[in-house]
Amino acid sequence: MTSSWHKLPYLAASAKSNAVYTAIRQAQALVQKTGNLPVPLHLRIAPTKLMKELGYGKQYQYPHEFVGNFVAQEYLPTEISQSKLYNPHNNPRENELRKQLRHWWQEKYGY
Repeated sequence: MTSSWHKLPYLAASAKSNAVYTAIRQAQALVQKTGNLPVPLHLRIAPTKLMKELGYGKQYQYPHEFVGNFVAQEYLPTEISQSKLYNPHNNPRENELRKQLRHWWQEKYGY
């Protein structure tokens, strides 16, 4: 077994934030509030002819086929599609993330 003790100084000195933890909690609360919502058709796999005919996977855009490996395609169900779950905190690292999110999503989530 290899030791991980050498990683402790790096972890201790790394930037800290609970923004992701908060986002996960908000997502859990949203699921509790809305229940099971249908997965958007473009995200569904279509292993059968009927599923293909119903439009499963039809308009899916594979992010890795786009510049910067990003496509502004909605992955949430329609009922919650405008939900902003991740809100970066005001620190140097997350300000960089906010800048990138603003570039990708433009004004959609108000980053």
